[in-house]
Amino acid sequence: MTTADSVPESGEQPCIRLEPPRSTHLPGKATPTGGSPKVTANGVHDIEDRILRITGFYGYNPGYSSHRREDGSESHTDTPGSETSRESRSYHSCTNALLKVLGGLLMVLCVSSSWVGTTQVVKLTYQSFSCPFFISWFSSNWNILFFPIYYSGHVVTTREKQTPIQKFRECSKLFGEDGMTLKLFVKRTAPFSILWTLTNYLYLLALKKLTATDVSALYCCHKAFVFLLSWIVLKDRFMGVRIVAAIMAITGIVMMAYADGFHGDSFVGVALAVGSASTSALYKVLFKMFLGSANLGEVAHFLSTIGFFNLIFISCVPLILYFTRVEHWGSLSSLPWGYLCGLAGLWLVFNILVHVGVVLTYPILISIGTLLSVPGNAAVDVLKHEVIFSVVRLAATCIICLGFLLLLLPEEWDSVTLRFLATIADKKPEEHGEELTESSVHTRSRSRANGAVSIPLA
Repeated sequence: MTTADSVPESGEQPCIRLEPPRSTHLPGKATPTGGSPKVTANGVHDIEDRILRITGFYGYNPGYSSHRREDGSESHTDTPGSETSRESRSYHSCTNALLKVLGGLLMVLCVSSSWVGTTQVVKLTYQSFSCPFFISWFSSNWNILFFPIYYSGHVVTTREKQTPIQKFRECSKLFGEDGMTLKLFVKRTAPFSILWTLTNYLYLLALKKLTATDVSALYCCHKAFVFLLSWIVLKDRFMGVRIVAAIMAITGIVMMAYADGFHGDSFVGVALAVGSASTSALYKVLFKMFLGSANLGEVAHFLSTIGFFNLIFISCVPLILYFTRVEHWGSLSSLPWGYLCGLAGLWLVFNILVHVGVVLTYPILISIGTLLSVPGNAAVDVLKHEVIFSVVRLAATCIICLGFLLLLLPEEWDSVTLRFLATIADKKPEEHGEELTESSVHTRSRSRANGAVSIPLA
């Protein structure tokens, strides 16, 4: 508002001076600071200030709305440093996720290749040396190297150095607060070492009866057995899709046994492969039941302990089989040490990749790597050994692999799927509503241009 301070009595042109408006505001209202606002040609900041002045808003200050809008926008505006830090954090998170996925894909390839190599080297070893228990015992002894390899990696990757004895004692807490004693060594290690040996021995026996593809496919059934034992023993959550996967695994086993009739070497080989998968599942469930979730150092300590137990207590079994001529070999110099060391090395690499890969990348990728050993062995059998698979065996293998994939679904897969479908369903009405809003805006603009007002119907 403008006021005339004084009018001269002479006949000169009156001079009108504009004074700044008086500030009247309600208690609790923010008062604009930072100097008087810049007034436009008509004395107001914008159309909003003009409306407030005309309507006589109580406590109105010209430029107050503009200042408050500017202050609000400034309060929500991030500083350049915060924007840079947010961008750097998002960049690092995306980079870490990408590296983890790429490392996981490389780990899948390595796990699959090592398991295919192990199975095929066993086949090659059988051509000159057919003693499966000796092979299993010799390969299990290499588990002793697990902890030294882990400690070497620990020394390279960490700054705080520990002596081997200190690290060994730290990892031995897996057996209890007092560490590993002779009683605990025998009590905790004996059942797992026996199950480990049985799993490998039955797997090697099955390879004498069946092709590498059939044995690797049947071994994938251990995932279904783990679910059934966890559901029964550990009272894990019941999932219908995993029950379907277990039924599919059993169906594949029956079809594999029926491929050549329920007799002969084929049926015995299927039974041996299924026995290997069963003991492997029992090993994993008991490990989870008694030892719980262990870190990589504790797992390395435990596997090395199994190797020591195998070397000390199970060494008598190959000798008994040798003197009873169940597994007889000639002199030690005549053994195929190249194949034996290659097989034991590949088996050790497979176990290291499986346990390290679970820590470094996603566990589901390690399972996929084990599954990919089936087509890998199939390719080697067809190209090198010229194996011809029957339709029944192919169907059984596909059913087992499909059931294995179903077992990889997470526990919340159904709720996640429903939320995803609901999100997609919600997007369609929003897009349709946006189209209706745009059309109504165009309609109102055309009506105003013609001097009419369009009232949308409810």
